[in-house]
Amino acid sequence: MRAVTIDDFGATPTVTEVAQPTPGPGEILVRVRAASLNGFDGAVVYGFLKDMLEHKFPITLGKDFAGTVEAVGEGVERAAGEKVFGVVMKPVVSDGSFGEYVVVGEGYGIAAIPEGVDFAQAGALGLAGTAAAGVIDAIAPAEGETVLVAGATGGVGAYAIQLAAAAGATVIATAKPGEETDFVLGLGAAHAVDWTGDLAAQVRAIAPEGVTSAVHLAGDPAQVAELVAAGGRLASTLGFGPEHAEGLDLTVTSVMANPDAATLERLATAVAAGTVRVPIAGTYALDAVAEAFGAFGAGTLGKIAVTVG
Repeated sequence: MRAVTIDDFGATPTVTEVAQPTPGPGEILVRVRAASLNGFDGAVVYGFLKDMLEHKFPITLGKDFAGTVEAVGEGVERAAGEKVFGVVMKPVVSDGSFGEYVVVGEGYGIAAIPEGVDFAQAGALGLAGTAAAGVIDAIAPAEGETVLVAGATGGVGAYAIQLAAAAGATVIATAKPGEETDFVLGLGAAHAVDWTGDLAAQVRAIAPEGVTSAVHLAGDPAQVAELVAAGGRLASTLGFGPEHAEGLDLTVTSVMANPDAATLERLATAVAAGTVRVPIAGTYALDAVAEAFGAFGAGTLGKIAVTVG
């Protein structure tokens, strides 16, 4: 089958022929129809995770997937042809979703695609969407509270804005003037603040006592923490945890994406209902994934989708 692979850290992702995988007990063979890029993919290419996760070359890149069940292993109840999506969750980085087929486990990282959600939307929802759900669940914004989203223009930030706004919070999103500002306001942010300027002054002009809570997806976590009012909450996807906030009157949570079935289903249901929009900025065919990586690195707004087959 055709897949986007690398044979060493730092290599350019290229389309090669690899063996089609076979599902074992408790596994599902998915015919991939769509996927998307995440920061994790770039981290794999450049070896940023080589000391944290085992890697086995050649590596087929890709975490997100959406497609149809092609075959199942022993003990799996899903039927061939069922539409599914999710995140490839394996202990070894080797067999990803940027290929015509991928094998995933039945018990974690997979859910059915509901009516009203297409493959492209589902393929760009898994990892970023569940990371956003994790940070918003951690800060638990309530009606009328103010939430600062730092790192608002990427995939996780785009979903976090929408989830916080749907909870009734007033969202302040970091974005440069122009296209970035239009993007975050279009997703439901009430205010945009330019992170290249005096961020503190801009936030304090909107929330003089500080914001109720903050989501840290980019930038200096200490600066973001200082903008949260006493007794507030902060959630970070970049390793900023309680041990880094000693002396601050804040509840700090370090979050990793958790693509369990319940979270995936909750996000897909929100997309089907129209309360969450999948912000696809560009779509690339499998043969153009190297180009897609370039666009991702340049800072594309929202998500970059990949079509397969």
